[in-house]
Amino acid sequence: MNLPAGLPPSAPGTSRLFIRNMVCPQCVRVVRRKLEEVGLSVQFVALGAADVLPPPNSELPFAAVRASLEEVGFEVVEDLARQLVEQTKTLVLELVHYTAPADRVHNFSYYLSQRLQRDYHYLSQIFSSHEGLTLEKYIIRQKVERAKELLSYQEATVADVAQQLGYSSAAYLTNQFRQVTGLSPSEFQRLGPGSAGRRSLDDLI
Repeated sequence: MNLPAGLPPSAPGTSRLFIRNMVCPQCVRVVRRKLEEVGLSVQFVALGAADVLPPPNSELPFAAVRASLEEVGFEVVEDLARQLVEQTKTLVLELVHYTAPADRVHNFSYYLSQRLQRDYHYLSQIFSSHEGLTLEKYIIRQKVERAKELLSYQEATVADVAQQLGYSSAAYLTNQFRQVTGLSPSEFQRLGPGSAGRRSLDDLI
C-alpha cells in the first residue's frame, strides 16, 4: 500500500512550529501571512505545521509568533504529546476531507501508525487523554461531516457517499450518521443546501 509522504524533513537552520486549529487550505495562507508579518522567512507551511527562519542575526521571536497567530485563532503547540495529537488530527483531516477518493486509505489505524511511526494503541491513548474523546469517535465525526458535505450537493446518493468514504455499505454509513446527527443521510439531504446541519471543521478539531 502506497501512503502519501509525510511532512518533509526540516531544512538546516529552520524551526518547525506545530500549529493548532489549521483545518483548511485557507488556514495555510493565513498562517504564512501572519508568520511573515513578524519577520520570519517561511520555508514551508502545511496543515498543522510550518518551518521558519528567524530574521538575520536574531532568535526566533516565540512571543511575537504566538501573539500573531492567536489573533486569528491559531495556537503554537510546544508540548510533545500535544504535538502528536495535533499531527494525528491533521492526518485525519487530510485523509477524509482533502484526499481524492481514488487515493484514499480506509484503514485508519494502519495509515496513522505508518505516517506517525507510532503504535495505533499508543496514539489512541494519547489522543483520548488530551481530547476527552476517543480517536475512533473523532474519525467518525470527520467522516460524517464529509458525508454531510457530499450529500449537500444533492446529486450524490447515500450509496455513492458510503463508497467514497470507505464504508462497507450504505446501511453502515446511515447507522453512524444517525448516531452523530440524529438524522439519516436521506433526511439530512432533504433539508436542502444551506441547512444548519453542517458544522465548521473548527468545531470538530
